[in-house]
Amino acid sequence: MRALIQRVSSASVTIDSHLKSEIQTGILILLGIEEADDESDIEWLSRKIVNMRIFPDDNGVMNKSLLDVDGEVLIVSQFTLHASTKKGNRPSYIKAAKPEIAIPLYEAFIKEIQSVLTTEVKTGEFGADMKVSLINDGPVTIFVDTKNKE
Repeated sequence: MRALIQRVSSASVTIDSHLKSEIQTGILILLGIEEADDESDIEWLSRKIVNMRIFPDDNGVMNKSLLDVDGEVLIVSQFTLHASTKKGNRPSYIKAAKPEIAIPLYEAFIKEIQSVLTTEVKTGEFGADMKVSLINDGPVTIFVDTKNKE
């Protein structure tokens, strides 16, 4: 399971010209799920994300977590995080999980994140053609892969 985490001042998802979700201060999580992912990946990744100290303290040092700042979360499915670019110019997505595997894991990840937050988790729509807008704060962008835990 891969996540591209961006600290944002605001972020939103629009589908077919209709605003689906939006957040203010918090994080945008682009989530890629592969065939080999399971519940243990969800537990590890969600815990890592909500406790990651990427928000500034009173001295401007990144010393506070999402939980500390009561930030909002927007989660967007992103199968292209598993793109392989080794051969040719067209990326291969062979490692990305098929919907029948990915959707339940995506929904479980959302539920796990929601279980520790006081704010409602906002989402995109799995498989939809989404327009994602954001104002990256910092900029702070961090890539996390559950296959590289050590």
